[in-house]
Amino acid sequence: MKIELTWPETADEPVLAAVHRVLHAVVELGGAIGYLAPPTRDETDPWVEAALAAAAKGEGRLALATVDGTVEAMGIWRRGREAVFRHSGEIGKVMAHPRARGLGLGRLVVSGLADDARAAGIETLTLHVRGNNHGAIALYESLGFREWGRLPNVVEVGEWRFDEVSMYLELGRGPGVILHGSSPGGPGSSPRPATP
Repeated sequence: MKIELTWPETADEPVLAAVHRVLHAVVELGGAIGYLAPPTRDETDPWVEAALAAAAKGEGRLALATVDGTVEAMGIWRRGREAVFRHSGEIGKVMAHPRARGLGLGRLVVSGLADDARAAGIETLTLHVRGNNHGAIALYESLGFREWGRLPNVVEVGEWRFDEVSMYLELGRGPGVILHGSSPGGPGSSPRPATP
């Protein structure tokens, strides 16, 4: 069995069809990837095209994991859009086709995305995962992600409500970066109001 990670650059028919096949199969089984019903090509093709257009501008990358030449898993990272968040990125749409689970494809995709984002100068990666997706949370934790927040019962799937778990991974910072955190002072600072 040959497993590879690929980075498509053009939204040609084989890429569009392969991504749709994985997305459709995952959502059909209730996968938590942003669709309530299995998406059509009219929904997935524009998403792939936008992801690859962003990649061409250095704004992120789409990773596809293949097993013996067939796309069986995927994920994406995107750079923060606002000027003050350009050094951060978000991972999304990490999934493996149901028939390819257990092959380590999720680990391959997420590790590849983190390495690629680091090479692009990203300092911190974030992601969001449905609270009941314990396998994915364990995978992310094993790769160094840590939980930074949880919104209870905000993910809606029909009558069901699930927590949204937010996680982050620090990829490293360049020399000269000043970590100020929440300390008083610095650009944009305001004093704490006096208490009565």
